[in-house]
Amino acid sequence: MPIHTARFYALQFASFVLFALMLAGAQAKPDRQNKDRQSPAASGADYSGMYSFLRDGEFVQVTVEDQGRVTGFVSRYGDSESDRGVFLDHFFKSGKLDGNQLAFTTETVHGVSFEFRGTVERGEGKSRGDEAYYVLKGTLVENTTDEARKTSSRSREALLKGFPQDLTSPQAEKK
Repeated sequence: MPIHTARFYALQFASFVLFALMLAGAQAKPDRQNKDRQSPAASGADYSGMYSFLRDGEFVQVTVEDQGRVTGFVSRYGDSESDRGVFLDHFFKSGKLDGNQLAFTTETVHGVSFEFRGTVERGEGKSRGDEAYYVLKGTLVENTTDEARKTSSRSREALLKGFPQDLTSPQAEKK
């Protein structure tokens, strides 16, 4: 019985220490968040999410990291005979967010790559839970390389609408 009691007290002590560390971290976090909100580069994390792409079912995943570094990918349907109707993922080779100026370039997959240069803007969505709360507005260039290594580019104006974001409960936001 004394061994069980000692284990119980050790477990209780470990739980107390873990709780104290979590509480200290939670108290320190709001200060850091307020500082982040004041700097334009840090607020870019709000732009992270999924955006529509050229056709229904296609999308762009954008993740804004530290110092405006952007990672993500374009997921689209293939267009050639060998990949028609198959999802192809074009991961970002490079990406940057400076204020609301967004630029990314994708890797080449099956002879196709994309470049985007534009802005992240508030869209028509009223809340983060609505479609198009944020939109990516700018120029999208599609680069295609054929079997003979001849590259062609097609440029178009694009408006990529943000997908509705999952909203956390008010209690989770307070933590």
